[in-house]
Amino acid sequence: MTGTTFLYSTGNIQLLCITDLEMPTYLSAERGPLLGRGILSSNGPYWAYQRKIIAPEFYLHRVKGMVNLMAESTLTMLRTWENRSESWEGKVEIRVDEDFRSLSADIISRACFGRSYVQGENIFKVVKSRSDDDKNKCDLLQSILSTAESYGDNSDIPADISLNKFIVDNCKNIYFAGHETTAIAASWCLMTLATYPDWQARSRKEVIEICGTNTPAANMLPNMKVLTMVIQETLRLYPPVAYVVREALEDIHFKGINIPKGINIQVPIPIMHQHQELWGLDAHEFKPERFANGISGACKIPQAYMPFGVGSRTCVGQNFAMAELKVILSLILSKFSFTLSPAYHHSPVFRLVITASTWSQYSSGETVISYLLLEFKHEMNIFCTVKLCFLLGLS
Repeated sequence: MTGTTFLYSTGNIQLLCITDLEMPTYLSAERGPLLGRGILSSNGPYWAYQRKIIAPEFYLHRVKGMVNLMAESTLTMLRTWENRSESWEGKVEIRVDEDFRSLSADIISRACFGRSYVQGENIFKVVKSRSDDDKNKCDLLQSILSTAESYGDNSDIPADISLNKFIVDNCKNIYFAGHETTAIAASWCLMTLATYPDWQARSRKEVIEICGTNTPAANMLPNMKVLTMVIQETLRLYPPVAYVVREALEDIHFKGINIPKGINIQVPIPIMHQHQELWGLDAHEFKPERFANGISGACKIPQAYMPFGVGSRTCVGQNFAMAELKVILSLILSKFSFTLSPAYHHSPVFRLVITASTWSQYSSGETVISYLLLEFKHEMNIFCTVKLCFLLGLS
C-alpha cells in the first residue's frame, strides 16, 4: 500500500484510494440500510428527479428566509450558557459538541419540517400529522409531500418505491446531512478560533462592526468576509466528511490501472485539502487569508476543495450550511471570548465524521475529553470575569 493510489479491503469490500484529480466521475453505490433510497444514495434518473425537488428549497433566496429562525435557535442555546455561567461564578463546563448537535438538529427540523427538534424526531409522525390544513406551509417537507403525491406516473421513479418510503427516505437524508456535519463543523470552527486569538479578535471586530448589537440578518452575512475565510479554512483542515466513495459501474482502464466493475473508489478529502502541490508548502497550517480571493485564489485546482463535495453531486445544502455557521459563530463571538484549556490535546478521531478529541488516561481506562475555556462577554461590549469551559468530543 504505497503512493497516492492504492487498493485495500475492509472485510470483503475492495476499495481503491485515489488522490488523482483527473479521475473521471463515477456514480455512488447504494447505501440502503443507512440512507434508504433518498437523494444521498440514489443514482441515475431517480437521483436527478429527487434533486430537482429538493435543490430549489436550498437556493440562496430561500435560505435567506431561514436566517431568523437560525438566530432564534442559537440565541436559545446561548441563554442556557449564560444562565449556567451565572451559577458557577463565571466558570462552567459545557459539552459544546452535544449542544451543537441539538442546535443543528433544531435548526434543520424547524427550517425543513416546520417543527422543533423534539417535535420532529419521529418523521413518520410528522408526515402523518400533515393534514389538508397544512398544505399552505412552505417548508421542504410540504414540497416533498406535494410532489410525491403526484409522482405515480413518473417513469423516473422505481416501481418498488412507495409514497411513504419516498418521503421518509428523503427526510432522513436531509436530516442526516444537515445535522451532524454542521454540528461538527461548528465545533471545529470554535476550536480554531480559540487556538488563534488574533483571528478570533478579527472575526469579533468584524461581527460587531456589521451587526452592532443587532441579531445577524440575511443581508449582513455576505459582508462577513473574515468569518467566511475562517470557516473555509477550518473546513479545509477539518472537513466533517472524511472521504467520498464512488462505485465503478463498469470495468475501467485509467492511467495504467485496471479498475474492475464493483470496486469502490475512495477520494480522501483531508489528503486533497492538505496536498502541498495544490495548496503550497503551508498546506498544513491554519491560514484563513489564503481564501481572501475565494477558493480559486486559494488552490491551484479549485475542484480539490470539496468540503461539500464537487461536481453534479455537490451538497444541495451548501448555502444553508454556510449561513448557519455564520449565524452561530457570529452570535457566539458577540457574546463570548474563548481560549483552549491546558487539558486539550489535539487528537482528531475518525468515525463516520471527523471529530475533535483528546485522550486522557484514567484508572478506569481511556476517556475522550477535550476542553475550550471561554470568557463570557455581556452585550454592550462589557467584559465580565466569567469563563466557560467547553467540552468537545466527549464520549
